[in-house]
Amino acid sequence: MFIRILFCVLLLSPGLSQVHAQAEQAPLRVGITNVPPFVMQAEDGRWEGISIDLWRAVASGMDRRFEWVPMSFNSLLTATESGEIDVAVGALTMTADREARFDFSHPFYQTGLAIAVPPVPKQGLLASLKALVSWQFVSVVLALGALLLAVGFLLWLVERHRNPEQFGGSAAEGIGSSFWWAAVTMTTVGYGDKAPISFTGRLIALVWMFAGLIMVASFTAAITSSLTVSNLRTGIQGVDDLPGKVVATIANTASRRYLEEQRIRYQLYPDLTSAMISVSEGETDAVVYDRALMQYRNQQLGPQRLSILPGIFAQQLYALAMPAGSALRGPISQQILSATESGDWARIQSSYLGQD
Repeated sequence: MFIRILFCVLLLSPGLSQVHAQAEQAPLRVGITNVPPFVMQAEDGRWEGISIDLWRAVASGMDRRFEWVPMSFNSLLTATESGEIDVAVGALTMTADREARFDFSHPFYQTGLAIAVPPVPKQGLLASLKALVSWQFVSVVLALGALLLAVGFLLWLVERHRNPEQFGGSAAEGIGSSFWWAAVTMTTVGYGDKAPISFTGRLIALVWMFAGLIMVASFTAAITSSLTVSNLRTGIQGVDDLPGKVVATIANTASRRYLEEQRIRYQLYPDLTSAMISVSEGETDAVVYDRALMQYRNQQLGPQRLSILPGIFAQQLYALAMPAGSALRGPISQQILSATESGDWARIQSSYLGQD
């Protein structure tokens, strides 16, 4: 009896080994969600991105086949926790709450929140010349010219008969002389070649002298504002300047939580592109979001591109996620370290994010 049982076991053992080997070689179910530039789908249907390229290197190093399982972000977290998928690939931030639900690999990307503000024009002679022909500058000059003409005309009316030597002649000549007097008096140059002699004329001159001081200051400020090529609209140079501003961000994100914790007023938008466009169009003062994602999206805005301030805050780490207790955690972390230490890793990042 014992010999018969042993014979049956020997017959079945090759089959059991084959089933076990097939189970080991079953394709890994890799959950992904669209989050450019880490995971995105090309026009031909292929998946690409920083995390996609990283996972391909990891799977190649492990010599494992895999299949993509696209899903929404919330479904991705649920599927990872339940074990429906073997690995979650994307831009998952390592947090204590998530670590309690599933396991993370070694982090592969360090990032954080950053601030984007309206673009700062480049300073230079060409920018200054363009400002000189802007409508803001021209309108100020026209308004000042109209005021000088009005004051000159008023002085000509009261001086043309009492002081014909300086303000006489034809109407054009008299008004021209009065216009000249109003200009040199306003600028406090006062050549002294022309001066009113009547009481009314001198009263006009006295008022105009004091008004001229205000006019020169206002005109100088208008010109300075027109020629200034710096980001004066928001005055945001860092995170300390955000209080009192209206900041664009996206719901259910780390950036929104940060703004709430800091009691900074914010406006929610459905996606990053619309949030960034709101800044370029003046609806909001700045946008706070993940630097890497904002850096990638900024390249696609064209003329509405923003200026991303240097530095990050509220640092975050990205990693791959697996069900709790997964045997893949060790091998995947080892391959991530190998991939991120290679010379290709910097090339992969710059190919999607550009040079920062």
